[in-house]
Amino acid sequence: MSSSLPAATIRGRVIDAATGEPIHRALVKAGAAAATAPDGRFKLDVAGGPLQVTCVGYRPFVLERLPETAELEVRLVPDTLRRTESIDVAAGPYAPQTTPSVNLAGGELRNLASVLADDPLRAVQGLPGVTSNDDFTAQISLRAAGFQRLGVYLDGVVLHSPFHTVQGEAGAGSLTMLSSDMLEQVELHAGPIPLPFADRTAGALDMRYRDGDRRRRFIRGSASASNANASLEGPLQNGRGSWLVSLRKSYLQYLIQSTADDPTLAFGFWDMQGRLSYDVTPAHRVSLNLVHGQSGLNREGAENTLGLNSIFKTDYRVTLANAGSRWTPNARWLLQNNLAWMREGFDNGNRQANPLSGGRYREWVWNSDNTWQQGEHATILFGANLRRIHDEGFLNRVQTTATRIDGYNANAFRAGVHAGQELRIWTGRVVLRAGGRADRHDAVARTTLSPHAAVGLALTPRTRLNLGFGAAAQFPEISQLFARSGVRFLLPERAQHVQASVEQRLDERTRFRAELWQRVDRDLLFRPLFEPRITQGRIYAGNTLAPWANSQRGYARGAQVFLQRRSANGVTGWVSYAYTAARLRDGVLNLAFAPDYQQKHAVNVFTSYRLRPTINLSARWSYGSGFPIRGFFAGGDAQYRLSAARNDLRIPAYHRLDIRANKTYIRKGWQMTLYAEAVNLYNRRNSRFDDLRSVDARTGVARLGFDRMFPILPSAGLAIEF
Repeated sequence: MSSSLPAATIRGRVIDAATGEPIHRALVKAGAAAATAPDGRFKLDVAGGPLQVTCVGYRPFVLERLPETAELEVRLVPDTLRRTESIDVAAGPYAPQTTPSVNLAGGELRNLASVLADDPLRAVQGLPGVTSNDDFTAQISLRAAGFQRLGVYLDGVVLHSPFHTVQGEAGAGSLTMLSSDMLEQVELHAGPIPLPFADRTAGALDMRYRDGDRRRRFIRGSASASNANASLEGPLQNGRGSWLVSLRKSYLQYLIQSTADDPTLAFGFWDMQGRLSYDVTPAHRVSLNLVHGQSGLNREGAENTLGLNSIFKTDYRVTLANAGSRWTPNARWLLQNNLAWMREGFDNGNRQANPLSGGRYREWVWNSDNTWQQGEHATILFGANLRRIHDEGFLNRVQTTATRIDGYNANAFRAGVHAGQELRIWTGRVVLRAGGRADRHDAVARTTLSPHAAVGLALTPRTRLNLGFGAAAQFPEISQLFARSGVRFLLPERAQHVQASVEQRLDERTRFRAELWQRVDRDLLFRPLFEPRITQGRIYAGNTLAPWANSQRGYARGAQVFLQRRSANGVTGWVSYAYTAARLRDGVLNLAFAPDYQQKHAVNVFTSYRLRPTINLSARWSYGSGFPIRGFFAGGDAQYRLSAARNDLRIPAYHRLDIRANKTYIRKGWQMTLYAEAVNLYNRRNSRFDDLRSVDARTGVARLGFDRMFPILPSAGLAIEF
C-alpha cells in the first residue's frame, strides 16, 4: 500500500548509478515539479503524492515514503542496465571496459539499435573501427575480416548462428536473435583477442545479459514499424534473485503480403528470451538463460515467378540454454562456470513442397573462467572450455524430383585451456600480462598453441600507452570437412595480432585514442577453383564442387583514431576514423588481391544530447569506401566481364545519416516514450553486391546482381513502462 509524502520542503541530489556523475535536467515530481541543477541538486516543495524522479534514457525512480534524512541521494539507472538502486558506482564512464576495447553503455545501445529493427548488432555497426555497408544484414566486418572470423559470445558462450535469416541462402537479410532490452553489456575486442574467447581469429564481441529487478515488478511494452516487444521482470524470494522475460513478434511480413505486388520479402520471426538469477549464498550466484526463436520466409502469391530450384518457404528454429555459476568463496577467488546447450534447424522448400536444403546443428558447451588474486599486485587467470558438436545438412537439385547433390553428417569434439598472469608494479602505473591458450579439434587431429602478452604503462595520470600481442586459431566447420567440397584434414586458420595504442584523457569524461595495429593471417580457408575467371587467356567456368583449401595467407594493418565523450549531461558520443591496408595471396592460384571485406577508409560518428528532461536527440553518420566486388570481374555498369584479376572492382562509397528523437511522457506510476527516426536522411543511393547471376561461356560477359539499400525511410515506435 502506498502513502503520500507529508507536505514539506525536500532537498536532494540525482546521480547516474553507473558512473556517479550528477544528472542535469532530471525531472523531480511530488505534486509539484522541479528540474535538477548542473550539480544534480534539487529543492522541492512537496505538494502530495509519491516522489518520482525521471529523465529520458533512464529508468524512473519512485519513492512512496520520504525517509528521515536531511538530503536524498537518488541514483538513476540507464535503461539498458539492470534495474536496481544499489549499483556500485564505478570510477568513471570508461571503468567497466578493458582499455584496448570499445563498448556500448547506457542509452548508446538503444539509440544506435534503430527504431526500425531494434537490433543490438546494428548498434555495434556504429562503433569505432566497425565496418558494415549492408542495410539488410546485422553482420559486421572488422579490419578487413568477415563476420565468420568474428566471435559473438553471449555470457561467455560463442554463438553459432544467432540470426533470424534464410539459412543456406547467400545474401539473405538478417536480424539478431537477441533483444536490446535483455543486454547490459556489449564490448568489442578488435585487437589481440582476450584469452577466454576461443575459436575465432579476427575479434570478439562480448555480450552479457542483465539481471531483472530485485525490488519490484516492472513491465515494458514497445512497438515499432516492424515488430512488437514486451519485457517483464521482477524479484525472487525477497530480493535474493530476479527473473526477466522478453518476447518479440514481427508483423512486417503481413504488411508486405497485403500491400506489395511481389511479396518476396515477406520475412517474419518471433523469439523469446528469459533469465533467472538467484543468490544461493551472498557469495554464490547461479543463473539460467533461455533463448528460443523461429523465423521464416513465405512467398505465397509469387509462385508463378519462381523456378523449381527457387526457395518458396523456409523455416528456421534455434534454442539456447545456458546455466551459470559465479562463486567467490573468499576475497581471493572468483570461480565462473557455464554449461550450455544449443540447437538449430532449418528447412527450405520449393513451390512444389520439394526439399531444397536443410540442416541440423547441436552443441554442448562447458566453459570455465576463473581468477585467483595472489596478492595486491598479482592475479592469475585460468580456465577451460569443452564443446561437443553435431552438424548435418543437405542440398538438393530439382528437375522433376529432388536429387541429393551434397550432404554431410558428423560429430566433433573441441577442447581448450587458457592461463595468464597479470602483475601491477610501480604503484600500479605498469601492468604486465602474459599467458596463452591451447586448443584441440579431434576431427582434424590438430592442437594449436596461442601465446599472449601485453604491457600497459601510465605515462602521466591522464596518458596511457598499451602494447599487445596475441595469436589466435579457428578450426574448420564440419561442413568444410565432410561435405562433397570438404577436405578431411584441413588446418586451423591462424592469426597473429600486434597493437599499440595511446589514450589521452582530456577530462574525466572525454578521451582521445590513437591505435596502430597489424594482423598476419595464414592457412585461411578458401575455394580457389570455385569462381569463374579468365586463366591463360581462356574462360574457366568455375567448379561448384571445388574443394576447400588452406590456400591463403596475408596481412591487414592500419591506424585508427577516435574522440569520445561519455556523460550523463550535454553532448555524448564519438567521432572515429579508421584506415586499413590489406592483401591476401592464394597459393593455388598464385595470385594476390584485396580481401573481400577490405574497406580502406571508414568514419563512424555518433552523437546524443538531452534537450530537456523528457526529450533526447541523437544522430549517427557512417562513411565507408566501397568493399570489393567479390570475384574475377572487369568493366563497369554498362557491361561486366570475367577477368584474370580478383577483387579489382569496388562498390561505390557508402554513407548514411540517421537521426532519432525520443520523447517521454510521465504519468503517475507509468511513463510512455515515443521514438521517431529517419534512416538515410539525405536519401543516398547506396548499393550492395549480391552475387554473380550468370556468365556467357563464349564471350565471358558476366551479369552481376546489385541491390539498392534503404532509401530515406521514416519510422516511429513507442514504449510503455510501468
